[in-house]
Amino acid sequence: MAIVGNQSKKWRRFSPPLLGFIAKIRREDSCRTSAGYVCKQFVTILIRKLPPLRIMYLTWLDSNSWLIEIAGKRILLDPWLVDPLMFGNSAWFFKSERLTPREIPQNIDLILLSQGLPDHAHPPTLKKLDRQIPVIGSPSAAKLVRELGYTQVTALAHGEVFSIPNLLEIRAVPGSPTGPTTLENGYILKDLLEGTSIYYEPHGYHAAAIQEFAPVDVVITPTIDLKLPLVGTVIKGQQGAVQVAKWLKPQVMLPTAAGGDLTYSGVLLNILKAEGSMDSLRSLFTENNISTQVIEPKPWERFEVKLQKLAVT
Repeated sequence: MAIVGNQSKKWRRFSPPLLGFIAKIRREDSCRTSAGYVCKQFVTILIRKLPPLRIMYLTWLDSNSWLIEIAGKRILLDPWLVDPLMFGNSAWFFKSERLTPREIPQNIDLILLSQGLPDHAHPPTLKKLDRQIPVIGSPSAAKLVRELGYTQVTALAHGEVFSIPNLLEIRAVPGSPTGPTTLENGYILKDLLEGTSIYYEPHGYHAAAIQEFAPVDVVITPTIDLKLPLVGTVIKGQQGAVQVAKWLKPQVMLPTAAGGDLTYSGVLLNILKAEGSMDSLRSLFTENNISTQVIEPKPWERFEVKLQKLAVT
């Protein structure tokens, strides 16, 4: 983790306009003038003197929680890190607990919340985190963290973008319905220097509008279906994963909303039905000629996402 922090500090020596210039030069596939050639060679030498910022790291923190390291930033996504997870403090209905005590990740640059429900915006966890950390969230999540005393809060409606100039862009897209009139957020995160990107939607509700942002390198989405009697599918895993893979053509897909190092109890478990597996998803990908690699992360193990450099067309 220190490596990424050191990289970020070295890049901060350069102004946003210079970083934007470097990004533009790196995306060029040809030089049209001798001056352009000299300029590009200078930038190439400059980049070689610095640690590569392209590296993307992900850490699955169980359930819907992730630590995303992209563009030199450490982003805590939908964190549930302390105390049990319950809805309305009703342990009889549903309760989940960690099998292994964990330390809260440090040096967080940003908190990103897709929904205002406890399994995405967990109040006990948010109370433990530094209230000075900037938060980006759906309107319902933003309302919650403001009530908890966070001071730098940005609510993103669908289609709105939060950006760190020339480094990172976070775009809100339509996500999961959580009530008759509430449609929460999914997100597309893009490293503006390298062009690498991540799409996240925690319940498998993928809006057709995301197709305009294809290709996206990494997709984090449920891969198992969860169903309730009379209600139907509440988490769209298998077919939702196939659909989003066709739309976004990711190199890598990772499951979320899965178990991890957790225990569950409550009456909800008696009626909740899970369908599908990672093997069945891979079979569906083969049947649909989808080349996306499906990776099963281990809880709390940081790993580098290795992406192929796509040719410029």
